[in-house]
Amino acid sequence: MEITVRGGRIAGARALQHPSGDGQTDQINAYAVPRLDQETTAAQSAHIDTVSGATFTSDGYRRSLQSALDAAHQAGAR
Repeated sequence: MEITVRGGRIAGARALQHPSGDGQTDQINAYAVPRLDQETTAAQSAHIDTVSGATFTSDGYRRSLQSALDAAHQAGAR
């Protein structure tokens, strides 16, 4: 995960890696990851909704996002 924090708010979020390999996984991620990125900036936290049909992707995204937010907080991001 890459997050951008400005003024104490999440200005952007982007998944740098996600599972791939088979067509179905690629299709799910192409649909879910951009929505999760948008949801993150709207929610301003890792408390984001699961994308329907992408439970595993959403759960992994949330865990990675929380780790990135924790690291930013420890680094004193503003």
